[in-house]
Amino acid sequence: MAAGQWVAVDVGHTLEAPGAISARGRSEFEFNRTLALHIVAALESRGFAVRLINADGRIGSLKARPQAAAGAAFLLSIHHDSVGAHELRPWRWGGHLLDYNDKFAGHSLFVSRDNPDTARSVLCARTIGARLQRMGFEPTHKNGLRRAYADHTHAVHYYDGLAVLRHARMPAVLFEAGVIKNRGEEVLLRDPERQARMADGIATAIAACLRMGEPADDETAADRVQS
Repeated sequence: MAAGQWVAVDVGHTLEAPGAISARGRSEFEFNRTLALHIVAALESRGFAVRLINADGRIGSLKARPQAAAGAAFLLSIHHDSVGAHELRPWRWGGHLLDYNDKFAGHSLFVSRDNPDTARSVLCARTIGARLQRMGFEPTHKNGLRRAYADHTHAVHYYDGLAVLRHARMPAVLFEAGVIKNRGEEVLLRDPERQARMADGIATAIAACLRMGEPADDETAADRVQS
């Protein structure tokens, strides 16, 4: 990565639209912000300049996210996954009626073929996926029913219409850290030591992708001619 370049880390969702609610009633936005802060620290420890986007949860629009990342070498948007409403089961926690699904667990990654640098987006996504799997983190393939694979082994999917990816002018990846409707995985996703370890793996992969990686032929072929 050239001197003066930096990485943008986006906190998915907002205070007003906090995303999914976990099995124990915590908002996805809270999960996203906590993990994003760990990732920022891990990237900075590797010498990267980093901009945290939407830290206060008050960003104005989806398009404002990639706009805030203008000039970055790479954009990573942090999210946590849910499941369809028809697959949820009711339960009580802390006196509240909530819902859960313990069938699905694991992380996944998304890129857009409408991004101007799909090739490096795919490269960085599969590098993150590979690093996390080497560290013992397991991906989910539940999203493969609706989203085509860019890399099946590392659970990298195409999701062309995602605004944060398609409007970015730099390589961009959306990362789903795990399924917060899964009662067991939710506990793991709230563990600070595990959060820091996952962030360390992500930062290691981003450093490798940006500093040393070159897209393979299949990654380069994913780039579309921009109209």
